Amino acid sequence: MNSYERLLENNKSWAGEKIKVDPGFFDRLVNVQKPDFLWIGCSDSRVPPDQITQTQPGEIFIHRNIANMVIHTDLNVLSVLEYSVNVLKVNHIIVCGHYGCGGVKAAFQQHSLGLINKWLRNIKDVYRFHQDEIRAIPNEEGRLNKLIELNVKEQLMNVAKTSIVQKAWKDREAPHLHGWVYDLHDGIIKPIFEMRAGEHFDPLYEFDNL
Repeated sequence: MNSYERLLENNKSWAGEKIKVDPGFFDRLVNVQKPDFLWIGCSDSRVPPDQITQTQPGEIFIHRNIANMVIHTDLNVLSVLEYSVNVLKVNHIIVCGHYGCGGVKAAFQQHSLGLINKWLRNIKDVYRFHQDEIRAIPNEEGRLNKLIELNVKEQLMNVAKTSIVQKAWKDREAPHLHGWVYDLHDGIIKPIFEMRAGEHFDPLYEFDNL
C-alpha cells in the first residue's frame, strides 16, 4: 500500500469509529461551526493543534504557516482573522510557536533560501528589534528559544494592531489574545504573553474612529 493510500484507509477507519461511538457526530458538524478559539500556529507537522490540546473537530478554527506569522500584507491570515472574529465570533485568539522551529532557526542564517527569504525577513526584523536581549544569552539554543518566544509575542501584537480585532474589542470586549510556545521535548505548552480584550498598547497602532 502506498503511503497516501494508507491515509485514505485511516480516514475510513476513523470515520467508522466516530459513527460507532456517536452516530450523530458528523450530522452535528455539518449543521454548525461554533469554535471558541482561533489558533495561529506553525505548519510544522510535529505540532498538531487538535492533538496537543485534545480538542475535537469544530472546537478550534486553525490557520498555520511557517513560524506562525501574522504579517500585515498577508491576505490569507487576515481573511482567516476577519472570518473568525466577525463571523464565528471567537472569544480567544492563540498564537502558538514551538521550540526547535526551523523557520525561526533559518532566520538566524545569512544564506539565501530563495522565495522564503521574503517570509523570513519578518522574523529577522523581530531579531533586530530585540537583538541586545538575545545576544546577551550565552548559548545558541538559548538565543534561538528567546527569539521563538519574542516572535510569538510580536505576532500576537500584530494581531492586536489590526482594525479587525480593535473593532471587536470595542463592540463586544473580545477576543482575548494568548501567546504560547509548545515544547517538543515534553509536549507541554508554555504561556508567555497575554492581552485582554481592549488592553492598551502603543497608541501609534490604536484606531480612534472604529
